[in-house]
Amino acid sequence: MKKLKFQRLADIIIFAMLGTIMFVSKILMEAFPNIHFIGMLTVVYTVVYRKKALIPIYVYVFLNGIYAGFSPWWIPYLYVWTVLWAVTMALPKNMSKKTAVPVYAVVCALHGLCFGIIYAPAQALMFHLNFKATVAWIAAGIPFDAIHALGNLAAGLLIVPLSEALRKVHNPKTAK
Repeated sequence: MKKLKFQRLADIIIFAMLGTIMFVSKILMEAFPNIHFIGMLTVVYTVVYRKKALIPIYVYVFLNGIYAGFSPWWIPYLYVWTVLWAVTMALPKNMSKKTAVPVYAVVCALHGLCFGIIYAPAQALMFHLNFKATVAWIAAGIPFDAIHALGNLAAGLLIVPLSEALRKVHNPKTAK
């Protein structure tokens, strides 16, 4: 029983730290608009922790709100990273490294490219945009989404080695 309680406390601490790493990495990368490690870390955490990856993802989301304010821009953050988590969860768990490296990088890049589209429903609802205005909003963001996609593609190449390292640190006996 004591070991179970200790493991829960350790998990809470680890997930809080992982969410904080996401947040700090975002702050450190703010000099490079739309270039960050959030997508890559979302996939890494999902590959390693599966359903439990939602914990550090939402630690990140709430830290973002605390830091920058819980204003309208923040509301889509309640689901945009969950989309990437869900897509990653739908991928086969036991891909070879040779397959996983490009697949994870492309998934990360596609999330960046589609970020405006994923974000748009909340934007349309909050600001009462009709379909035409929503499409215009998405189109205006395409250059930023393209930059986001390229950054995510590059960062996505780190997913496999980082997920292997995280597995070894978290549970060295069962690491692949």
